[in-house]
Parts: sequence; structure tokens; C-alpha cells
Amino acid sequence: MAHHDPIHLIAPRAGLAQLNERSRDIFRQIVESYLATGEPVGSRNISRLIAMPLSPASVRNVMADLEQLGLIYAPHTSAGRLPTELGLRFFVDALMQVGDLNDAERQSIQSQLTSVGQVQSVEAALDQALTRLSGLTRAAAVVLTPKSNARLKHIEFVRLEPEKALVILVGEDGQVENRVLALPPGVPSSAITEAGNFLNARIRGRTLAEARLELETALGEARAELDQLTQKVISAGIASWSGGENDDRQLIVRGHANLLEDLHALEDLERVRLLFEDLETKRGVIDLLGRAETAEGVRIFIGSENKLFSLSGSSTIISPYRDAAGHIVGVLGVIGPTRLNYARVIPTVDYAARIVSRLLGGLTDI
Repeated sequence: MAHHDPIHLIAPRAGLAQLNERSRDIFRQIVESYLATGEPVGSRNISRLIAMPLSPASVRNVMADLEQLGLIYAPHTSAGRLPTELGLRFFVDALMQVGDLNDAERQSIQSQLTSVGQVQSVEAALDQALTRLSGLTRAAAVVLTPKSNARLKHIEFVRLEPEKALVILVGEDGQVENRVLALPPGVPSSAITEAGNFLNARIRGRTLAEARLELETALGEARAELDQLTQKVISAGIASWSGGENDDRQLIVRGHANLLEDLHALEDLERVRLLFEDLETKRGVIDLLGRAETAEGVRIFIGSENKLFSLSGSSTIISPYRDAAGHIVGVLGVIGPTRLNYARVIPTVDYAARIVSRLLGGLTDI
């Protein structure tokens, strides 16, 4: 299957946009057959499926034109046709009807996902939400979330060595995180106590990201009131929480087993094996999901549109979710074969992201 530049896939070329009704109908049947069965479809079957009467020979002529445009290809010499990645992108962008979820479907998703709001921590809630999303879409569900999204309750310093201390971060949800902090030479215990009091007076109810901004401002305003060693302890604490963008993010994947269902051939099994390997390369998945964090809605990556899944021929459908302040704090969605049921999965992922945002206080209306 040819690799295509995704920049050109978003806006189909003039030749694709000018397909006549007959060509579009035949192409739609090829794609929908592939999405339903994963199998190539031939001209004889297409001639029976389309609304307008056409002979298999006429269908073959149209299929030849579609193949020349790069929308379909023949996996074997005498086989039927399958959509290319370009064809799938054209179908999703130009031909597919993405219906809204009906009331029963919304209620089902809402009842399944809102139940996770009873669990103790945000991480546990997201974990359960993924399990349910995976079940709804029959694909692997993924979420990219900051490790620092829990709201802080208390900070404690415990001196380990003359120039090393343990920082204990306690979240409002009961989570506890420990970090080792390098202390400046000659720091007395009084400076550590004063630093702890300064921090605790300003971090309660804030996430680490929010606390960093607050503390950097407060520290600048209070320098005259704090001795230099106390300032250094506070600055070292703030720096240790920054941790770098990569360290502050975690990836959760659930529902691998769904990818093993409905395999049709050894080639399918090999693609799934490659996808499993890709999912183990968490750095790459984090980078991919991170590309959707600036998006307002659902993002779709098909096959080699993302380099990570180019070998396994997988699609990713993801949407950002928000916190109580309305800020995008993570991304959730599904990863599966390119023959995902896009028309159903897209609104499901979108609605799931809205439910999770509401659980985190980021939305009042869904």
C-alpha cells in the first residue's frame, strides 16, 4: 500500500473531489465492504450492491479509474479491491456520514463512564473509563494524562542527608508522591521548615502545574522576607516538580485483547503483533497523542499518516479532555485496525472525552 503525505489527504485533490455519483457509489461500497469484512470485494458483488444497474464489466472500468486515482488497490492479481490509506482518508473526510449518537447510546455511555467518578483518584477514574471505552468500540483504548493533574493538599520535607531531602506530596484525592530533592550546602533545618510553611500556604487545591506558576510569582514577591537558603530550597522544589515535559506524562492502554478478535488471515495477526510492539514503544505513542492536545475536537490518523503505526496499518481516533479550569489536560481515544467503524467510533470517542471532562469539572453541559 502506498504511503501518502497526510498534508495532502486532508483536502482531497481536484480529481477526487470531482468523482461522479456512479464512481462515488462504487467506491463507497468497496470501503463499506472492507470496513465490515476486511475482505477485498470484486466487480460482480459490487454490481449487485449498487443502486444503479451496471454490468460487472462497467464496474471494473470504474474500479480501474479509482485505482488510477490511488483510492483502491488489488492485494492480489485476480482479487477484488481494497481501499488505500488515501481512499480511507477521502472516505472519512468527504463521503462518510458521521451520525450523532442517539439518546439510548448517549445514556449507555454516560451511565458506564459516570460510574467511574466514584473511584478515589483521577488516574483510577481514567483507567476505568478506558476499560469501558475499549468495550464500547472493540478497540484498544488509550489515554495520555499529566502525572501532575491531582490537586495538592500538603507538602512535607524529610531530611535524608545533609544535602538531600525527601519531598512528600499529598493530593486531595489521597495520592502520595515522593521525590528526592537536592539541598544547597549548609541548609539548616529551620530553612527547610520555613520553606515547607511557605509552600503549604500557597499550594492547597492547586495542581503541580498551577502551583509552579503561583510559587514562582509568590517567591519573586517575597524574596525580601525569606533568607537566601530558604529561597534556594523553595526554588529547588519548584525545579524538581517541573521534571521535564516527558516525565510529567503517563500513557495508559487498555483492551489489547479486542485487537485479536475477528482476525481473517495470518497477515492480520502479523499486523496486530506489530501494533502490540508499537504500543510498547510508549515514547512514540505519547508523541503521537500529544499532537492532538491543541485540537478542539476529534483527530483521526490513518495508517502511515503517523509514522509510528505505518507498519501495522492502524488508525487512531483521539480527542482532548479538559480540567475544571477548562484547560486541555490530556487526550483519550482508541487505536485499532484501519477498518474501524469510523462512523460509530468518532462520535463515541468525542462523547467519552466530554464525559471525562465533566468528571474533572471541565464541562457543565454535554
